[in-house]
Amino acid sequence: MRIANAPCSWGALEFDLEASAPDHLQVLREIGETGYEGTELGDWGFMPTDPVALGELVSQYQLDLVGAFVPVPLAWKDAHRQGVADALRVAGLMARADYSDAFVVLADDNGAVAERTTYAGRVTPAMGLDESGWETFAQGATLVAQAVKDEYGMRTVFHHHCAGYVETPQELDRLMALTDPRLLGLCFDTGHYAFGGGNPEAAAAQYGERIWHVHFKDYDPGIGDASRIHGWNYFESVKQGVFCELGKGAVDFGAVLATLDRQGYNGWIVVEQDVLPGMGTPKVCAANNRAYLRQLGL
Repeated sequence: MRIANAPCSWGALEFDLEASAPDHLQVLREIGETGYEGTELGDWGFMPTDPVALGELVSQYQLDLVGAFVPVPLAWKDAHRQGVADALRVAGLMARADYSDAFVVLADDNGAVAERTTYAGRVTPAMGLDESGWETFAQGATLVAQAVKDEYGMRTVFHHHCAGYVETPQELDRLMALTDPRLLGLCFDTGHYAFGGGNPEAAAAQYGERIWHVHFKDYDPGIGDASRIHGWNYFESVKQGVFCELGKGAVDFGAVLATLDRQGYNGWIVVEQDVLPGMGTPKVCAANNRAYLRQLGL
């Protein structure tokens, strides 16, 4: 297993924020300086969109590019065509930059639906998709994955995510059952799974070979409890630190690693700690997270 970090750990997220995140040069430099081997792309335009420039830049910092997050409002059929176009744009950039092994990390357009955003970490079945909605969602995910495979021979993984329609263990089960395991893999995120009410170790065992890509994110249950008590929405929960440094929350990373190892997982582990602008020092957090993983033998 190889260890990467992602721009979101420096506050470069797909969400609009009040403060500015560091630029891509600082992010890449600090990812390398804190001992990681790879990065994800970040939002479109965060890094160069010219493939030659992108490849030269990532190589300059002796990193590999391992994936790119692509949000698509999959519950809306009218959005599928644009979603396919967005995914192909990202896949094409990575392929032409000679990163054809990188993943398109497909997700819902998280944070776009008020109810799901307001109740992140405590959603109820009544807030979920109906039968028709699930069919539409799965069709959209399949369209994206098939287009990326047909056009560039690249693989797509789905990222379950709080504040989207696939947050809880039951919702993830439903999507995985509705999609082809040969076409759409899983980007397993330990922190989002825990905040969504699941046991990450059990999920790692359950999904096995369906897991093609892994995000290591920790979850602070104390902040999760406070979110329920105070009625915080997803963004406020993140600002309050619901995703803490690795080893300081509830996720048993040693157990998750042991499960992944038994199943023969040999892909990337991408550390993600959403350190928003003004919350802390991303480089220090990244270094602490890398040191923690070294204690686990990574």
